[in-house]
Amino acid sequence: MKMLLWLLLCWQLTFPVLVRAENAVVNTDAALAQAFRSQQSNLQVEGVGVVIKLLPDDNRGSRHQRFLLRLNSGQTLLIAHNIDLAAKIDTLRVGDNVAFYGEYEWSHKGGTLHWTHHDPAGRHVAGWLKHGDRVYQ
Repeated sequence: MKMLLWLLLCWQLTFPVLVRAENAVVNTDAALAQAFRSQQSNLQVEGVGVVIKLLPDDNRGSRHQRFLLRLNSGQTLLIAHNIDLAAKIDTLRVGDNVAFYGEYEWSHKGGTLHWTHHDPAGRHVAGWLKHGDRVYQ
């Protein structure tokens, strides 16, 4: 059993993007590309991308910091980070790497990642963003 857990940990460290859906784990950017092609949503995903564009904050309703990431596959991903529930990444710049864990929603432009924060009601899995050495949750 310990060997199986060790192998699973090594496997997860090897692949930069994971998609968790229906208690299954599927690896890499390829899974997000497949989710985009098949117009899937409500997928819990983890990965890393490079900031290619900073967008104005969305201040309608719950406030969201918005920016675009490019994944290793070339796919773009809009990050909609709720700054009423988690700290804003004030030092974010184009070219920065951002690690993420949140919920993927399909869109014709590549998709949106949201739920990158804790859920005060405890009904949704907590997400996060990591920029530099700081985790925003």
